[in-house]
Amino acid sequence: MTATGRAGARRTGAAAVVCLGLFMLGLDLTVLNVAVPGLQGDLDTSTAQVQWIVDGYAVVLGGTVLAVGAFTDAWGRRRSFVCGVAVCAGASLVGALAGHPGQVIAARCVMGAGAALLMPATLAVLHHLFPEPRLRGRAIAAWAAVGGMGGLCGPVIGGWLVEHFSWRAAFWINLPLAGVLVVLALALVPESRTVRRAGFDVPGAVLSAAGLLALVWSLTESPHRGWTSPAALTGFTAAALLLAAFVVHQLRTPAPMLPLALLRVPGIGVAAAALALMSFAMFGALFVLTLYLQGVLGFSPWQAGLRTLPLPGGLALGAGCAVPLRNRLGGRVPVVAGLTLVSAGFAVLAATASDSGYPHCAAFQLIAGVGAGLVAAAATESVMGSVATERAGLGSAINDATRQVGSALGVAVQGSLLAAVFTARFRTSLTGLHAPAGVTAAAEHSMLSVPAQARQLPPALRAGVLSAARAAFTDAMTLTAVVAGAVTLLTAAAAARWLGRPPRPDDAHEAAPAPAAPALAADR
Repeated sequence: MTATGRAGARRTGAAAVVCLGLFMLGLDLTVLNVAVPGLQGDLDTSTAQVQWIVDGYAVVLGGTVLAVGAFTDAWGRRRSFVCGVAVCAGASLVGALAGHPGQVIAARCVMGAGAALLMPATLAVLHHLFPEPRLRGRAIAAWAAVGGMGGLCGPVIGGWLVEHFSWRAAFWINLPLAGVLVVLALALVPESRTVRRAGFDVPGAVLSAAGLLALVWSLTESPHRGWTSPAALTGFTAAALLLAAFVVHQLRTPAPMLPLALLRVPGIGVAAAALALMSFAMFGALFVLTLYLQGVLGFSPWQAGLRTLPLPGGLALGAGCAVPLRNRLGGRVPVVAGLTLVSAGFAVLAATASDSGYPHCAAFQLIAGVGAGLVAAAATESVMGSVATERAGLGSAINDATRQVGSALGVAVQGSLLAAVFTARFRTSLTGLHAPAGVTAAAEHSMLSVPAQARQLPPALRAGVLSAARAAFTDAMTLTAVVAGAVTLLTAAAAARWLGRPPRPDDAHEAAPAPAAPALAADR
């Protein structure tokens, strides 16, 4: 093999390693979605605790990834990747041995902190490995497909683990995978970093992380505590003050963590917003869909996981199609077309009836999955193509923060809306059935506990209660689909208006802003 061939094989291997790390991150994001019944049976978790077990990972990741990603450029991208994998492995061990819901929540939050180290490094490494615009575009499309498939395959893998072992296996699986990743990263991934003239903006990092965490916590908890409760009002006020202070600090400091002018570049600001709102719709829908497959259609965790496979399949197809579309037509067309397809998928889901069955879900997943793949690949390339190599970690952090905050809010808002509508509709139906108060109490504690309560009722009443639960859940799910579809449709219109036509990949280097630091220093 020639020297050129060996160099090409080496950077392909390095790209495969960081993509595998992203797959683990995506897997961890959703692997516990189908483990909800097992968790509730083993640890007696409430709906609010389950939501934090599912969402805590994304909340911490989304709240801290911007600050950590800006730090990654100077600290070292490979070092950040390896340390992030190690933190995720340690937290997974704690989660696997947990005996209380609070311990599982804590483990998931620490895993999110590890993922905040890992995730920006993956995209920044690819940006460094592939300076050629066309090759970088292909690498980013693969990154988007692998990351999305990790998140969307989580229910499949989690379902198999839960059915054959227990929910704890969803944590144990990370340990051997993390060990392999650390060894391969040290062997194949070159170190790269940016030499800074000024020190790291610590106040900016603290303000951004604190503000984002306060905002996501408030939005997640308000549906349970009440939107006007003292805790919610305090959280929103704190988030507003912290984020306002962050903006003021960035405008005044000579070396800001996030130069706010970057967000005014359409290829960054509009594309990042499209990623955030697409993630809001899709990850919230995945959370709702896994509950529907188990609670209404009656599938086991493994069976439910298998039936979410059309979503990652569609996403991989969409990400592959995004590259030629972007090369020929620029970034706006695949982003707008993808968001429109996602909206069409939600229109299908919104038409679900109590007797629709699984084919309706499969159609939604295929249509929305292709659209999500188009958006993920094209919008990510727009963001990364608009930043210089010296700011690759920051560009990746902007991309990742918006996606993860969107994912967290999607699960929080759609999950809360689902619970509120289901409880209201179900309570109204039970009034006419004269069902015991314990059934209503069980529904308020957890939607999935209704079948267990119904089994204790006489046959005629049991059938009525189960039918009412199915109808209430379907009504609630269709409402969440209408909300998510409206969000993505409005986002498509905004992208068509403001995203414009970013430079094609051949000219991406001309659009990159001037670097704010000396040239990249790379070493092995």
